Amino acid sequence: MTARRITALAAVVLLALTSCSTGDDAVVSGSQFNFVAPEGKTEIHYDGPNRQSLEISGEDLFHEGETISTADYKGKVVVINIWGQWCGPCRREAPELQEVYEKTKDDAVVFGIDVRDYSRSAPQDFMRDRGLTYPSIYDPPGRSLLALKGYPRNIVPSTIVLDKQHRVAVVFLKELLAEDLLPVVERLADERAAQ
Repeated sequence: MTARRITALAAVVLLALTSCSTGDDAVVSGSQFNFVAPEGKTEIHYDGPNRQSLEISGEDLFHEGETISTADYKGKVVVINIWGQWCGPCRREAPELQEVYEKTKDDAVVFGIDVRDYSRSAPQDFMRDRGLTYPSIYDPPGRSLLALKGYPRNIVPSTIVLDKQHRVAVVFLKELLAEDLLPVVERLADERAAQ
């Protein structure tokens, strides 16, 4: 075997090994959601018993060093909202999410993921100034989103609604109003666990 072939083989092996790694600082939970491009749709519904499970966790925005997870809300509908205080549509959407959170607290939780904010104080002030009381992950690089295979991370805000078994039921790739989200959350909260 020539030196050139040995070098090429070593490069292929090295590339294969590194492409399988998520890195030491990655946060990947026990499940992954494989998102398929929606062909221009901004609202995608997943029905029936074959919904994919999803668990996301990361550092609490207000409590540095503490981890919060969608798994903390067993038996509740979870509304995962990807946002940033720098994002104009997020500023309009946040009070709408708070309204949904307040109206459905017994059955659901809004669970934010703050991305691309490289100072913790800016998103904290954003939430305080708007009276937002739902939990949120602080995740500037978006590592908590590694469980979302194929998901368009550049669309902010976007929202993923999990049913009570924490399976993906609806994805919104757009800014939402309470009137868009509330019927979805209420429908999922009323679903029987057997589904």
